[in-house]
Amino acid sequence: MPRKRQSQTVSATSVPNAIIPPSGNYSIPTLLRELHSLIHQLQDERTRGANSLLNIRKTHDRMKSEQRVSMYFKQKLRGLYTSAQADAKIEADLIRKALDKIALINALKSDKKQGGRTPTNQSGHNEESSISRKPAPVRKSVLMSILQQEAADLPIWNGKLSESPPPLCGCIPAESGYVAKPGDKVAAKVKVDADEDQWILGEVASHSTFSNKYEIEDIDGEGKHGKERYQLPCRRTTPLPKYKANPSTHPQALYQKHQQVYALYPQTTCFYFGVVHSRPSTIDEEYLVSFEDPSYEHGYSPPLPVPQRYIFTTKAHQRKK
Repeated sequence: MPRKRQSQTVSATSVPNAIIPPSGNYSIPTLLRELHSLIHQLQDERTRGANSLLNIRKTHDRMKSEQRVSMYFKQKLRGLYTSAQADAKIEADLIRKALDKIALINALKSDKKQGGRTPTNQSGHNEESSISRKPAPVRKSVLMSILQQEAADLPIWNGKLSESPPPLCGCIPAESGYVAKPGDKVAAKVKVDADEDQWILGEVASHSTFSNKYEIEDIDGEGKHGKERYQLPCRRTTPLPKYKANPSTHPQALYQKHQQVYALYPQTTCFYFGVVHSRPSTIDEEYLVSFEDPSYEHGYSPPLPVPQRYIFTTKAHQRKK
């Protein structure tokens, strides 16, 4: 069974966050006005599209009275279908833009709750002392709710069918040389004792270009002066997804059934080895993962739900079956 973490508290700064553009270029009221305008445009396009579909249906009804489809109806239907496709494309583009606005608004709201990021100096380390920035701890149950909400709020990548999902969408790994930004959630491989490593959920505090190491903050580990931090090389960290994959349009961005993964065990902040039992079939569904557990007859637990946000794998972590 998964080993329980000792700490039962977490900093209030663990509120979900996302990478957002510089706050000086955006404001929530401005984005809300833009979203309001997009919704009105979307409604207009939806009305126009409904009229196109109505004309198509009326044309088909008129054709029923004819024994043979005339060239007139063929040309008319071709034009109507072309118009309906164009309307649908415009409507889909507006929906994507609206979803992008919503994701950005959510990111700004999360950043506002955190009160902004702690400034860093040129070496990549926080300027404030760990004592001065120590926040008040909150209950473990609150942390679990925050992590679940962050997973639910993860933006859905709504690319076109012809587009390939970007890095960090679902199971798509980060690009070579990718550097996570402060505030990004990562899986971090840390020493829990001399002979044991463990993958924990952490947050990037800083990255040093000189040593190419991250300073990772354990979101569920309280030290003497605040959260426990680790200096880790890049090879001991794995960035977590920034977008959900849409099973309906881009199933290739999901882990395969029976694939070996590391996943966040429910109600903990540790990742454990497991096997994908089933994949999400909708954007709201979660993976079902069977975790390695010798206390069960077959060596694996019954399938447990894990959001897309908290599952990863790399070649170095794969095990032979």
